[in-house]
Amino acid sequence: MVYVGTDSGALALRGDVSRVVDLAGAVLLPGMVDSHTHVAELGAALERLDLTGVATEEDAVERVVERAARTPKGEWILGWGWDEGAWADRLPDKRLLSARVPDHPVVLRGLHGFAAWTNERALAAARITASTASPAGGEIRKGRDGSPNGLFLNRAVALIDGAVPAPSAEQRDSQLVRVLGVMAAAGYTGVHEAGTARDVVASLRRLDAARALPIRVYAMLDGRDSVLVREWIGRGPLLAADGSNLVIRSVKAYYDGALGSRGAQLLADYSDRPGTRGVSGTTYGFDRRIVAEAMAAGFQVCIHAIGDAGNRASLDFIDSVRTAAPAARDLRHRIEHAQVVHDTDIPRFAALGVIASMQPPQAVEDMAWAADRLGPERVRRAYAWRTLRRAGARLVFNSDLPGSDWSLFYGWHSALLRQDKSGAPALGWFPDQRMSAEETVRGYSSWAAFAGFDEASAGVIAVGRRADLTAVSVDPFRVRNGAELLGGAVRLTVVGGQVIGEPSP
Repeated sequence: MVYVGTDSGALALRGDVSRVVDLAGAVLLPGMVDSHTHVAELGAALERLDLTGVATEEDAVERVVERAARTPKGEWILGWGWDEGAWADRLPDKRLLSARVPDHPVVLRGLHGFAAWTNERALAAARITASTASPAGGEIRKGRDGSPNGLFLNRAVALIDGAVPAPSAEQRDSQLVRVLGVMAAAGYTGVHEAGTARDVVASLRRLDAARALPIRVYAMLDGRDSVLVREWIGRGPLLAADGSNLVIRSVKAYYDGALGSRGAQLLADYSDRPGTRGVSGTTYGFDRRIVAEAMAAGFQVCIHAIGDAGNRASLDFIDSVRTAAPAARDLRHRIEHAQVVHDTDIPRFAALGVIASMQPPQAVEDMAWAADRLGPERVRRAYAWRTLRRAGARLVFNSDLPGSDWSLFYGWHSALLRQDKSGAPALGWFPDQRMSAEETVRGYSSWAAFAGFDEASAGVIAVGRRADLTAVSVDPFRVRNGAELLGGAVRLTVVGGQVIGEPSP
């Protein structure tokens, strides 16, 4: 029997084999979904050196030195998390890292994935020399003598990543199971994995066949792998099936870079770097033909676009394909990030049925430097959730982990208050863009269900919907202050009626 209602009504139906779970005052919500993740990266990152929050190059190198002391010589040391946005005007190079760690190849990925910092040993292992050309849409930084200085930006990151030994199939499976368990413990009943590489697709399919995926995964194929996308165009989308936790019906494409590293494409120059407008389009790996083919074949497209020029071009592209291929309409296409949007393009999201997939934590994490990049007027059109919502756009909220903290409570806090974890600024950063509690919860539940074509089965607690549930210690509709919200805890996560974690005391 299935019942949704009062405690007394539920207890009246209790039978001899009934199991009663007392949530002890916790608040029961529809299952929360993080609708833009990189869990494969997080799975690998959990085994890497964590540099999140490190303030200086010297501090980061010291952590690498400590790791090297207990790592056999010659083995790779991999790290992640130094903030390429906050460090944009003091980007590191290979000199100190090479001097302090000469016996291990080292690759340290930036927090948002748009930069990589290496030492001389890693450059040698990757065979990157003064004669190695920067790829389109990327930069291998070089010194005065023309040799690579150890820093890779935007699409050049793939050059050094390609030299790092890939995990085995068994290692990849283990990483994914571990990190999806982490997400379940964090209260998520599902994730939308953005830009899923070939080996990760294979791993997800193996795990799903073995019924080993603890939560639901909505996978977006990596649009830069045209062979992979064409294979799936020929195969057709993988839709939800009984007993399965995997859906593959979407393609992630990349139109421009990140704002912090000045790779997002802007309509006018960066305020803090005249003459620079970012990187984008075909030079950044946006394959118009393959993305259009996928749309025409019934795949949703999710385009990474951050700058106002990148967003305009992405909207233009979606509009053109919808016009040319009627089958591409009504597929709930998404723009991932939609961070800076020109006033004239804001109404186009609703007009074209494009979902703005946005990350509340990134607004409060970027506020320290966003105005420097954009200037005082243009920054008002950045991270503009309320403006898009008023214009009729559909939104969905998420973390873009591992680049941001994926805590539900941090995401809610950012959306509701537009403050950082210390409560600054007191009134919120551009407080007119704050969201209501209902909108915030919907952003991680019913709106996420719609963005993943799952609204008939998930997103609300009702008879006839799946029993995907999240119980939390604080009520986001009645929370009194930001500190109380940030102090919340997940009490229970239920996926398809199966309890993933028991209530904590």
